[in-house]
Amino acid sequence: MPTRPAPTPAGAAMRTAAASFVQSLDERQRAKTCYDFRDGERLFWYYPPANRHGLPLRDMSPTQRELAHDLMRAGLSERAYRQAVGIINLENVLGEQEQASGRPRFARDPELYYWTIFGDPADDAAALPWGWRVEGHHISLNFALWGDGLLSLTPFFFGTNPAEVRSGPQAGLRILDQREDVAFELMASLDADQRARAVIYPEAPYDILTFNATRAVLPAYEGLPMADLDADQAAVLDRLVNLYLDQAPPALAAARRAQLTAAGRDGLHFAWAGPVAAGEPHYYRVHGGTFLVEFDNRQNGANHIHSVWRDIDNDFANDVLGEHLILYHVL
Repeated sequence: MPTRPAPTPAGAAMRTAAASFVQSLDERQRAKTCYDFRDGERLFWYYPPANRHGLPLRDMSPTQRELAHDLMRAGLSERAYRQAVGIINLENVLGEQEQASGRPRFARDPELYYWTIFGDPADDAAALPWGWRVEGHHISLNFALWGDGLLSLTPFFFGTNPAEVRSGPQAGLRILDQREDVAFELMASLDADQRARAVIYPEAPYDILTFNATRAVLPAYEGLPMADLDADQAAVLDRLVNLYLDQAPPALAAARRAQLTAAGRDGLHFAWAGPVAAGEPHYYRVHGGTFLVEFDNRQNGANHIHSVWRDIDNDFANDVLGEHLILYHVL
């Protein structure tokens, strides 16, 4: 039997919010929203516009929408929550742009974001963990908890299209600006030899390489190790890493930061693909130990960001719980 994690204030806030949300649902809504923790649905995640399992915002009452947002807010830092809301609202901008171009591709609807609950958050004495997911176009949040203790919070995906709004009332809006700008700052600081080692591909891949795999798998580390950066450059890479860690509530982010430090930050590798120029397709990743971040901005004329934070061993709490024990056997 895995050891239950220590309770945390953020975990308690998530459990309270999830229980209140579930309590607000009628029978039909619960049938769409609630799954057993061991259901394979929990391990499927995706970030394009698509039909999903769960309860979309459009099928919630105003009170239920508030409760749904309370849950999302409980699992995120204040900045990350604002970014999530901004990504949802960006669907309106994208829809208007596609209609104006005469090339609409999908129904761009900020109400097609889905909340899903796995297990019973109200039962603190449950023999099984519980979890929650919020997912829609360019958002995938996947949390696993046991009581008030956090087991995992990855995969954690944010994307934006457009990455920069270039016309209309919101012109200049860049929701994920820092995770792009800090990476360019780091590349600009490298000397010729460092840059040659950091650039692993002449062109950016079409998407993040781990795509929506249940388990992230990459080849051996590539790029430039943090140990080969000077102090100023290492500080910039630290800032970049922290942009992803700090998507979690402060105490949870600090715990993940301590784990990364204990594993040895010098082992982090920074890799780049594509030209080092704004407006050109580019990709980067930070990879070391179980920590992985990928960022890609290639599509739509390099104005379409996909970014993800993953735990190579523990996405969906697979390492903490043991896949066979939790997913395929009754406790």
